[in-house]
Amino acid sequence: MIYTSYFASRKYNENIAVSISRGTPSWFTGKEYKLLAPSRDLLNGYKLGEINDDIYTKEFNKYLSTLDAEKVYNDLDGKVLLCYEKTGKFCHRHLVAEWLIDNGYDVIEL
Repeated sequence: MIYTSYFASRKYNENIAVSISRGTPSWFTGKEYKLLAPSRDLLNGYKLGEINDDIYTKEFNKYLSTLDAEKVYNDLDGKVLLCYEKTGKFCHRHLVAEWLIDNGYDVIEL
């Protein structure tokens, strides 16, 4: 089982917390798994309003399709994947969760 949450929620144990963000808060002491972070170009384009949710989703899903879901799951089983956006907000963490679920793995948002 993999879990997801966001840094500020603090609903997670830092011993099993893993940042999947391009940048990580300075206070965060957990591990990082940059393989699931969005590219700098994709993230910057989104922040600047040059890329909308649909394009972001398409491009990030295209990237995820190049990864081995089984390896990613095995690397992160039992971990909590974190990024910045609150639950319910559009973000890549939810796209990662959907990709893992579509590949047969269990993911729960805390």
